[in-house]
Amino acid sequence: MCLAKDVPLEPADAGFPAVTLADLVSFRPATPQLAGEPAGFGVVRMPTNFVAAASAQDIPGVLLGFPVTVRFTPVAYVFSYGDGHTTRSATGGVAWTASGSPQFTPTDTGHVYDARGTYVSSVTVEYSAAVDFGAGWRAVEGVVTARTGDYPVQVVEVRTALVEHTCAEDPQGPGC
Repeated sequence: MCLAKDVPLEPADAGFPAVTLADLVSFRPATPQLAGEPAGFGVVRMPTNFVAAASAQDIPGVLLGFPVTVRFTPVAYVFSYGDGHTTRSATGGVAWTASGSPQFTPTDTGHVYDARGTYVSSVTVEYSAAVDFGAGWRAVEGVVTARTGDYPVQVVEVRTALVEHTCAEDPQGPGC
């Protein structure tokens, strides 16, 4: 019996085309959402917390003549704080209350502004893509991005005044 050498194996999903990011142009993940704490405000030299919301999405449609479901899964979040600084995170962050932290606690997605003013922040979410033509999920090389709308943050200065007792001594006192 003679066997031919170097015969290519049939792909696991024979009959379905290879897919690139360029093929997915008509499939787009939903726009992510961005929120800040305190809501819309920041304090000079104190942490402002940012939390982005994005989730995995399955989008049905037709691709290259075949019925398909395209899955977008968030894999990275790039926060832009409006002052030239950015942070890349594997998560969208967490609200202070959800983490059990007091306000102005530093977070992985937070930022400290050095000067007062209005800064326009945003986040770009990077999604991995996979396709299913009915024969199982196949990863698509690269990432698809979606950007939030602009989120303005008014950064203010806080000044204290002399009071008779500290907040520890008089929790009901002015400024406590």
